[in-house]
Formats: sequence, C-alpha cells, structure tokens
Amino acid sequence: MFVLSASLPLLLATFAPQGGTDSSGAPLEVVPDVDLARYAGTWYEIARFPNRFQKQCMGYVTATYTLLEDGQIKVVNRCRTEEGSFEEVEGQARRKSDTDPLTKLQVRFAPAFLSFLPFVWGDYWIIDLASDYSYAVIGEPDRKYLWILSRSPGMDDAVYGRILARLREQQYDISRLVRTKQGP
Repeated sequence: MFVLSASLPLLLATFAPQGGTDSSGAPLEVVPDVDLARYAGTWYEIARFPNRFQKQCMGYVTATYTLLEDGQIKVVNRCRTEEGSFEEVEGQARRKSDTDPLTKLQVRFAPAFLSFLPFVWGDYWIIDLASDYSYAVIGEPDRKYLWILSRSPGMDDAVYGRILARLREQQYDISRLVRTKQGP
C-alpha cells in the first residue's frame, strides 16, 4: 500500500537534504558496518524529532525492513492516527554509494518510476546500533531528523540514557526528542 499522507522514520528521505553537515560543521559519524540480514525485520519507534511527515502519527509507530534479492530493502512504515486507524506507506532503501559504508543508506517513498530523480532519495544513516541489534538510531547529516528504534515496543531507561549521551556527543539537540506512545 502506498499512502502519500502517511510517513514514518524513513519518509524523511523523500524531502530530506542530500548530505552536508549541521551548523556546527562537525560531520555526522555512522556505525562502521551493518549486517542487513540482521537489520531486517520490525522496529518500534521509541522517540523522534517532531517532523511534518509524522504529524498524523499518534502512536504504535513501526518500520519493517525486508532485504530484497537485489540488495535493496523494502520499507513499510506504519502508525496509528488520532482517529484510531492505521496508516501505512511503502518505500525502498538502497546503499548511498559503493564507496560509502553500508550504514549510509538512502530511502525513497516516491513511486518507483521517479527513482531516477536524485531528490526523491533522502539520507538514512545508522548512527548507533546495539551489537545484538536490539536498538538502532537513525539520523541524517544535517541533524534535522532523528529516530531511536528498538526491536521491542519499550526500552530500558538506562539504555535510552546511554543513547542520549552518545547523541549529545554527535551534537544533536536531544531536547527536541519526543517519546513515542507504543502502548494503549
């Protein structure tokens, strides 16, 4: 299903800036590598920077990634709206370039026939990842967008605190983070 009005962690890619750094000039660091087969599956949004793409999302936010035979990734983002219905959007992720680490991905939610247009692809960088793949943190070079994801609907406060400390080191304004409601 493709719903233009719905969006979740990866929908930022359709409109996100293509590279660069934040106003401090410090480059955003990504994790050195990712096993995309282990990364595949469903992730629950724990927190995010508010954004126009998710303003209709009131909770139960998930992103499901499926590794495709060609090395690309099918992306299905889902959330519950204020009315209680669920919205879903499907997209595709790919490696940013052959020379960049595999943790620098790009994603698009525009129709496939527009894939040749560079501006429909946006940065999706894995900037923190648990060794057991229990959580991931997604950002982009300008630090305008940020998502904390988990394999479960909740996250231990101590783990969340350590993630926030690392985000501060990466010069993110963590005061902008909003926790996502995943339960009733």
